[in-house]
Amino acid sequence: MTVKSSFRVLDGDRKTRDLVSAFLTYKGYETVILDDNADLFDTDRTTSPRILVADLVSLFARSGDALQQIWQTDPEQVAIVYAQSDAARTLPHDERLIFLPKPLNLDELESVVMRALEYQALKVRMPEQPVDEYPHFLCSTIIGRSRQMLNLFEMIEKVAESSATVLIQGESGTGKELAARAIHQLSSRSSKNFVPVNCAAIPDDLLESELFGHVKGSFTGAYANRIGRFEMADKGTLFLDEIGDMKATLQVKLLRVLQAKEFEPVGSTRSQKVDVRIIAASNKNLDEQVATRDFREDLYYRLSVIPITIPPLRDRREDIPLLINHFQGQFNRDRRRLVKGFTREALEMLCNYDWPGNVRELENLVERMITMKESGFITVDDLPEKYLAPRTVVAPPLSVSGSVPVGKELPPEGICLNSAVDAFENGLIMQALHRTGGNKKEAAALLNLKRTTLIEKLKKKNLQFP
Repeated sequence: MTVKSSFRVLDGDRKTRDLVSAFLTYKGYETVILDDNADLFDTDRTTSPRILVADLVSLFARSGDALQQIWQTDPEQVAIVYAQSDAARTLPHDERLIFLPKPLNLDELESVVMRALEYQALKVRMPEQPVDEYPHFLCSTIIGRSRQMLNLFEMIEKVAESSATVLIQGESGTGKELAARAIHQLSSRSSKNFVPVNCAAIPDDLLESELFGHVKGSFTGAYANRIGRFEMADKGTLFLDEIGDMKATLQVKLLRVLQAKEFEPVGSTRSQKVDVRIIAASNKNLDEQVATRDFREDLYYRLSVIPITIPPLRDRREDIPLLINHFQGQFNRDRRRLVKGFTREALEMLCNYDWPGNVRELENLVERMITMKESGFITVDDLPEKYLAPRTVVAPPLSVSGSVPVGKELPPEGICLNSAVDAFENGLIMQALHRTGGNKKEAAALLNLKRTTLIEKLKKKNLQFP
């Protein structure tokens, strides 16, 4: 279950305050600006937990002991405080406090916001959340009860205890970033930043600066020094997604960082030490890329000290009902809907689908269905056509008397009654049409139906007689 948070913004500089507030609102968070008369230490916690984003000078102007007073009234509140770098030593050491240096960088702000939310997700239990709502999950984000997922949970828990580099491989949409976040949250680095970078989404000529930062004047447009993702992730975790798309020259520099634990910002001649745990991920087969020399072999072995493979959804179909139930509850709350669930036949259709987009595709489908349906049950007729498995029409054999036999014995695992009845009805209709040479009036008479009723069934079932 997602922990809902309310952000409070405090800054005497109206321009910076409005920028921070607008940024948080744009990211979809509930944001409140604290004006001069607002009570910083109020105990009204109708939206909980809360996160304070404040300028240090403005915060201490209220009280020199402001943070301790806040935590006395609201122990779960996280404070993101920004100031000049040398002011950090005046702040208390507390896992609920995150410091940001000035000038404020929105990329860094977004990263520490995610860190604050992760802290609250781990430390805070929402009162309305049942204790055993999902007995098969890891860090409230990765869900599954299949043997493959339980093995994955065990692997993640073991890997989290070390600082070794991890290579996560799996198809798009399987949850590679969720696995990386779980490793970070369960590790000793959980109080520090988790910094994700999508190597495929950033142009090659900008990725080096994004990773290592740059100094002023190092290239056109570099008007000021900027720290990179490695520095942002110092003492924490850097997640390099789609590492297989990284160009060869940058692979060499990444290899050096892994070996020497230091890097040089673009345009600088001075090396900086860094303590970062690297978790890389790819939806490509890096073994094949190494064989074709599209990926450096030495870097591959540096990254894959501990390899993890996330199974595609089609290989763990028993998790599909659990995931659907989870997403249904989530989107019912978020969209204020009253959908009761999926019918057995609709659920069977979804379990038989191959899910090329994996869990991400399933989540998108459930969101669409919940949004459109609003209430009641989602049936096969509500599902998009691509999720409907072709229904094989089999004409049941007639006995000598012309009656229809019961057919095969009920299998041990059971059947979907609706599907069986539907297939049985389709078979009778096709037999009647075959016997009458396609004459719908005569076929309807054999089935004791009106001709119009038979025509309607043929259209609804999409049945055609040659």
